[in-house]
Amino acid sequence: MIQLPLSKLSNVGTTIFSQMTQLANEYEAINLSQGFPDFLPDTELLDHVNHFIQKGFNQYAPLGGMMPLKEEIARKIENSHKAVYHPDSEITVTAGGTQAIFTAIATFVKKEDEVIIFEPAYDCYEPTVELFGGIVKRFEMKAPDYEIDWATVKDLVSEKTKMIILNNPNNPSGKILKENDLQELIKLVKDTSILILSDEVYENIVFDGKQHLSICQYPELKERSLLVASFGKLFHVTGWKIGYCAAPKNLTDEFRKVHQFNVFCVNTPIQLALAEYMKNDEHYLHLNTFFQEKRNFLRKGLAGTSFGLLDCEGTYFQALTYDKISDKSDFDFASELTINHKVASVPFSSFYKNKRNDHVIRLCFAKKQETLERAIENLSRL
Repeated sequence: MIQLPLSKLSNVGTTIFSQMTQLANEYEAINLSQGFPDFLPDTELLDHVNHFIQKGFNQYAPLGGMMPLKEEIARKIENSHKAVYHPDSEITVTAGGTQAIFTAIATFVKKEDEVIIFEPAYDCYEPTVELFGGIVKRFEMKAPDYEIDWATVKDLVSEKTKMIILNNPNNPSGKILKENDLQELIKLVKDTSILILSDEVYENIVFDGKQHLSICQYPELKERSLLVASFGKLFHVTGWKIGYCAAPKNLTDEFRKVHQFNVFCVNTPIQLALAEYMKNDEHYLHLNTFFQEKRNFLRKGLAGTSFGLLDCEGTYFQALTYDKISDKSDFDFASELTINHKVASVPFSSFYKNKRNDHVIRLCFAKKQETLERAIENLSRL
């Protein structure tokens, strides 16, 4: 029998999110692993979708996206970050944040180009870089602070460095970049041609009065950056897979050359519905308060347990240490937690190439009150 070739990602298995969700389903556990809400989005948004479907907006959208949505995206960015992007030539609507990330890497990373990432890292970065022949250089952020030592990052930079990928706020740690981090980054890339891919899908979920510092607020960074965001996180519609990439025209022109052969365009009626819904800024300006209440509820419920609560400055994930409960690996502990205590989490080791084990797991608190109450009750028995 002829041996057919393996794929270029033959060493990559099913994502940890799918694994833990499958385990949760199998053992009827409360799923706090995968990052999606278990509550409905605003009915007003759903009504807008139905309206545009019924009105016949059901065919291909333009390559870059529907203009009304791109205009609203540009307005949101300018209002939030005082940064200007031209809707037609500098904003591209994508099939979710992950597609935007994939396309950005596919566009610019060539064989043996080096890409710097910060671990714990969202799991799509490294495989995509490797798919296009790039080489990943890693900086490990460590529990409990997950801070960046920029002197060490500087040592990772070489003449082959093509791109630096940031995730701010960071999934899974929940940490945000500070002013010092951005100033150090400016110094790092000055007088280089290094591109920055900034994954900011949780930009509107930052807590305790802290400020999300977007890459586009800094002219020295904006000119070399591709900013990625997502409506799934913004409006509780992760299954719609709608996001966008904002970048200067010269980068957007190149991005769209690949985008057109990746997905070409994105769901037309949903784009128009989002544009209509975004006309009211109140639909997203208080998202941080909404999720901060959920974060606080979960933290208060677990405060009397043996779990350790790490700082959560943003995202809708809470990191927990469990070293006072078990000395098992985080994967084994997360599996046991799902099977025996009916709460599914994600082990932090899955966000490190070397499977670094700091005895930390991640819980998603983007859930209904009763879901969190049941999870707290189960976890409090440990």
